[in-house]
Amino acid sequence: MAGNTIGKFFRLMSFGESHGVAVGGIIDGCPAGVGVSIEFIQGELNRRRPGQSEVSTSRSEEDRVEILSGVVEGKSTGMPIGFVVYNRNQNSKDYDHLKNLYRPSHADYTWEKKYGIRDYRGGGRSSAREHIARVVAGAVARQVLSGYGITIRAYTSQVGSIVMPWSYQDVELGRTEDNIVRCPDAETAEKMIALIREIREQGDSIGGVVSCVIEGLPVGLGEPVFDRFQARLAQAMMSINAAKGFEYGMGFAAAAMRGSEHNDPFVMKEGKVRTATNYSGGIQGGVTNGEDVYFRVAFKPVATITKQQDTVNQKGEEMKLEAHGRHDPCVVPRAVPVVEAMAAIVVLDMLLEVQSMNIKMKSD
Repeated sequence: MAGNTIGKFFRLMSFGESHGVAVGGIIDGCPAGVGVSIEFIQGELNRRRPGQSEVSTSRSEEDRVEILSGVVEGKSTGMPIGFVVYNRNQNSKDYDHLKNLYRPSHADYTWEKKYGIRDYRGGGRSSAREHIARVVAGAVARQVLSGYGITIRAYTSQVGSIVMPWSYQDVELGRTEDNIVRCPDAETAEKMIALIREIREQGDSIGGVVSCVIEGLPVGLGEPVFDRFQARLAQAMMSINAAKGFEYGMGFAAAAMRGSEHNDPFVMKEGKVRTATNYSGGIQGGVTNGEDVYFRVAFKPVATITKQQDTVNQKGEEMKLEAHGRHDPCVVPRAVPVVEAMAAIVVLDMLLEVQSMNIKMKSD
């Protein structure tokens, strides 16, 4: 099975299944001498873990990270950072009734046809529990990026038809963690929470959107033509479970605009070249221009619902499925730290790539 590694210069290889012994990974390429706070990493895992609120699955996992190598006395050594998180709250019997069925919109059918075998216990490798490794690697990357003055902040901007009416510039992103849905606007958050409660009571699920802004990026990240900054960012985001769409800057709204409306005029600010607007989302020609990079990731409704659904079994017999177990009615709040983590991995990887070419970047 290929495709378990991301990155060129800052690389993560993850391993583990939902109901296996553990989930973990190996981070290769982390610069030596960087302060690595285990407390910060654990804090990020706590933001992702299940059972943290009424709008997430009731399954409770402590998700305690253990660093196996590559860190001595709180500093990275430049060697591979190995880590593991043991699965402590498994209940595989919840999935016994699914052993011979194909769950609608899951990986069951496709993976069985591709590999000839599948782990039906929570989806195995296709489970979002694999995201643990991404969050750990992202937390390490963010600690490296902090030394460059680069910050990454994501938040819930939409749940179902409820959309936060403000841009990231009009709200206090520092208040994202003030509520369980991780929306920085309190009024919108209350509506989102009420909708998720309603959906859960119906035995259904709902999708939404995570928005993210990257601040402090230098000019020059991105390699034309196939390694454009937005291309690498999109690949990382679309590798997240349940991600269905990616857009940056004005995104699909740009399709309805004219060039005279969408173009970002260049201006001089404090002796530096800047743009008067930022419809490009901080990327032009596939390369960062020094402005904020902002993007959005759309997530589908969680595929596992308790409502009865039509399906077939391994014998090709049509059947009815009523799923049991502990599942999220909306994945979006728990996806926020995962989006941040994947963005951090991409940014650090491309930053190290530029540095390896001895290219001097401009901090315009």
